[in-house]
Amino acid sequence: MKKFLLVPFLCLGILVAHAQLLSWSPAFIQDTSSKIVITCDATKGNKGLLNYTPVTNVYVHIGVITTASTSSTDWKYVPFTWGTTNLAANAPSVGTNLWQYTINGGLRNFFNITNPNEKILKIAILFRNGNGSLKQANADGSDMYIPVYDNGLYARIDTPLKQPTYIPILEPFTKNIGDTLVINAKASQPSRLTIYYNGSAIVQDSPAVTLSARPVIAAAGTQTVIAEAYNGTVFSRDTVSFLVSGGTNIAPLPNGVTDGINYEPGDTSVTLVLFAPHKNKIIVLGDFNNWTPSLNYQMNLTPDSLRFWIRITGLTPGVEYAYQYQIDGSLYVADYNTEKVLDKNVDPQIPSTTYPNLKPFPAGAVGSLVSVLQTAKPAYNWQVTNFNRPDKRNLLIYELLIRDFTATQNWKGLQDTLTYLKRLGVNAIEVMPFNNFEGYSSWGYNPNFYFAPDKVYGTETAVKQFIDACHQQGIAVIMDMVMNHSFGSSPMVQMYWDPVNNIPAANSPWFNQYPTHAYNVGYQFNHQSQATIDFRNRVITYWLTKYKIDGFRWDLAKGFTQKNTCDAYGNNCNVAAWGNYDSGRVATWKNIYDKIQSVSSGAYCILEMFADNSEELVEANYGMMLWGNLNSNFNQATMGYSNPSWDISYGVYTNRGYSQPNLITYMESHDEERLMYKNEQYGNSNGSYNIKDTATGLKRNAMATALWAMIPGPKMLWQFGELGYDYSINYCMSTNTVDPSGTCRTDPKPLRWDYLTQPNRLALYNVYAQLFKLRTNPIYSSTFASPKNISYNLGNAFKQLIVTGDSLSVVFVGNFDVNQQSATVTFPTAGTWYSYLTSKTITASGGADNITLQPGEYYVYTNKNVNNTVVTAIPPITNPLENMQLQVMPNPAGANATVQFELPVSGNARIDVYNIEGQYMANIWNGFKPKGIQTISLYSNNFTNAGLPNGLYFIVLEQNGNRKVQKFLLAK
Repeated sequence: MKKFLLVPFLCLGILVAHAQLLSWSPAFIQDTSSKIVITCDATKGNKGLLNYTPVTNVYVHIGVITTASTSSTDWKYVPFTWGTTNLAANAPSVGTNLWQYTINGGLRNFFNITNPNEKILKIAILFRNGNGSLKQANADGSDMYIPVYDNGLYARIDTPLKQPTYIPILEPFTKNIGDTLVINAKASQPSRLTIYYNGSAIVQDSPAVTLSARPVIAAAGTQTVIAEAYNGTVFSRDTVSFLVSGGTNIAPLPNGVTDGINYEPGDTSVTLVLFAPHKNKIIVLGDFNNWTPSLNYQMNLTPDSLRFWIRITGLTPGVEYAYQYQIDGSLYVADYNTEKVLDKNVDPQIPSTTYPNLKPFPAGAVGSLVSVLQTAKPAYNWQVTNFNRPDKRNLLIYELLIRDFTATQNWKGLQDTLTYLKRLGVNAIEVMPFNNFEGYSSWGYNPNFYFAPDKVYGTETAVKQFIDACHQQGIAVIMDMVMNHSFGSSPMVQMYWDPVNNIPAANSPWFNQYPTHAYNVGYQFNHQSQATIDFRNRVITYWLTKYKIDGFRWDLAKGFTQKNTCDAYGNNCNVAAWGNYDSGRVATWKNIYDKIQSVSSGAYCILEMFADNSEELVEANYGMMLWGNLNSNFNQATMGYSNPSWDISYGVYTNRGYSQPNLITYMESHDEERLMYKNEQYGNSNGSYNIKDTATGLKRNAMATALWAMIPGPKMLWQFGELGYDYSINYCMSTNTVDPSGTCRTDPKPLRWDYLTQPNRLALYNVYAQLFKLRTNPIYSSTFASPKNISYNLGNAFKQLIVTGDSLSVVFVGNFDVNQQSATVTFPTAGTWYSYLTSKTITASGGADNITLQPGEYYVYTNKNVNNTVVTAIPPITNPLENMQLQVMPNPAGANATVQFELPVSGNARIDVYNIEGQYMANIWNGFKPKGIQTISLYSNNFTNAGLPNGLYFIVLEQNGNRKVQKFLLAK
């Protein structure tokens, strides 16, 4: 049986809509129309108000698109505020799932449009519930529009039905060859009205304002319907086209092709392969066929009915082509295998500095997402091809969100911070999810495409340049990967969707209909499905090979389970049961780990698991690394409250029974509250000792850092923790408030690179840097990667940690109380022990030595004077330059500015300029200077060549590992 499938050229919702969503009278609305009635059918479109009650609580959000509007989203003269219940916006119920809104007195009067030269083009409208949490819109969620006409002649085809998108398009529908096609046309004024079908006039009437025809669909191929009105002077036409599809051709895959885009030698042809079981017909639409459906672009089906494929020829090498799949006549999706996604809603927000020459979204595409292919894409020339990854047992990971770490919010800006991160001493950077996600501003945990870097951060080349630059600095790059779930705009979700129940369809090869565990977001992957396993393996291979990333941090790893701990509908979940040992989940993670190692031996596999230790023990001993959340424990300690939760013992991997140090302990992560925020808000006090004081709170964080960093095994810190970042995770920039409900949790946060200029915060940075230098010194690193013994007492105010190794032994002691505390400490050996962070020493007796510490006092003792062997590029806490002179004169600095500085001793000195993000800009001086006050030109050495724009900068003086920092304003 052959069917025809309606395929409009313009924007079409990607979910199925079966009939008219909006209807209105009069048929041709003008701005002078005295009464306009708009009816909405909630069984259509996105069904946002389907079966909504109470029926009296429906309101419109309404405006107009005029000649003053800059885009389809630039509504003008909006009379009502979203989420309010203004009676004038109420839309009464006129039947089951039907609501109606009436405008009286003309559009100009209703919207208070006083400029007679401003023409009204469309009414823009949404129907919503009272608080705005539900909205009735087009099937793809877009706004609805009603055309507004002048008093000229217009023809319009009303049937087949159209969707009220910005550019009206047809609703998809299906008929068999031999069926009757119903065509209804209208004219805005009496005229000679003609209907043409496939180039032939099939009915005509004059004078007429309506006309109908019912031709029989006779053959496959592209069909065209035209309604023409002629009043003796002017012609007006409306056209729709659709495809009558033939049968699907059955053919095996060509040799050598795999799922996705297969580029052929010669760079003019590709073979597209789409895994799509249970589908019947798929047609490719794109720039290469002018987005016009035709039988030439209908894909072949493999004999096993699992895959569709097509060979496309005649492509121009190096040219980007956008394309989509039309599936079974009603669904339009981008290729989930694509390496680049165009997003109609997001792309206009991306600065050209982040993504130069971004391909415009094609006007002929359906919905808001399209895929891109490009033959002869320029190859990236990797500078580092054999990167030696840091020992996973001693990883020092810096977790960051590109959006909130750099002013540019892109890969180039992030690459410019590598000098800062290298000085800090980290050897791995974990970047929050950067494969394509929904929206423009996001944490990235709402993914929709898995092979495409999100363009909001930059180009594919920029990603590779960043990774290459990290490898040149000896820094590994870890990708935060989200495969517990995918979100609704994912083609993989949309291809198998149950619109009645608004869940994934039962025949989805990848997704569960309902989640099996608590705290699920989006739609849950079934990681025991072979289709998911195959897809997952492709994703792993792709990023490890094409981008040379060094491993994955797997989000919500505990969710990779088919053991159902919820009811049949994914509700009433048993959180505790979810965390119990799950043999199926263990098997899944072993398979994932094995795949990673088979693709790139030694690549990291990090799990955000938080399951029962009996399960984590198996995974850790197998070679995976587990997140160890010590946020609450450390924060209780930094705040100075005696509480069982201030016990740090669970951050020691041996305490969990691990045979390998595969526990990544952290004090902060993207998900946890910031230590300094709670110190300043809730810190304990005793007399003049007050942890709420910023300087005191920062020193408390330094003490916690010393303990945390000396515990063997990998470590992770969250961005700017090294500077004591003190904005709450729930800080709302728009209101400068903290919302405990978490509404603003994923919103952007203030960028505070200027914290580097504050001595107390710089001192905290120095503690991190010095401890990291000790851990990564090859002479002593084995102490932290494979210690001989770890002993500790971390449950009391006076905390102590003793680590012995083949080359170095370390003793940490710290008083986390707000009162003086004493305790006995038994050093591993008698003799002199050296305070690594200060110039003090202590003589150990070889037995139990009594030590008294003031509140917040702490020491890291080593059995060797390691300061003789640890080369520190960062100044120590005690800085002899701190009180010395350093200034740019005048400030703001003009063309003749000078730098005046003071040196405590004669010797080599270095003066550099950094921008406000801490990025190195230029060197002014690097050489010998005598003791005392010196003056040099600001424009010495390379400063002039740097070509810096006017703005705020840091000038940094360094001598003998000590540093002085000052701000200056460049105003040439």
